[in-house]
Amino acid sequence: MDNTVLKTTTAPDPEPELRELTQQFPATPRGARLARRLAVRRMEEWGYPPASDASCTVALLVAELASNAVRHGRVPGRDFRLRLACAPSTRTIRIEVSDAREDRLPAIPSALTADDESGRGLLLVDLLAVRWGTTRRIPVGKTVWAEVRCAVR
Repeated sequence: MDNTVLKTTTAPDPEPELRELTQQFPATPRGARLARRLAVRRMEEWGYPPASDASCTVALLVAELASNAVRHGRVPGRDFRLRLACAPSTRTIRIEVSDAREDRLPAIPSALTADDESGRGLLLVDLLAVRWGTTRRIPVGKTVWAEVRCAVR
């Protein structure tokens, strides 16, 4: 009789190539707040605590893009959509906010004064994101996206 001992080991499941969250929200200030809160919760599930630089940056970008969708991209009866995608292999988190208005594209104001009460949000997006931009959304609307680099978790 053979006294060979077979040992089996199980390797941990490989890290997913892409982690995603996609959710629709009402195009209201409350919807924008909920989008930010959900983004922070999902970042925590992905290993980025709420007080981490990555989570705070994503929260700020989601808040800005969602509030812009509510304020400038709102079409009565239409929601906006949030998509977060985390690619661990590239340490990139992509934030996408889609709304139903294709005619109002975001632009950084050319000149701001100290008395201006709005217009600085996209400056923050430009400073915090590695890159950002807009794409046309089929069949209608646009998607404003921003990418952030984060430590691997």
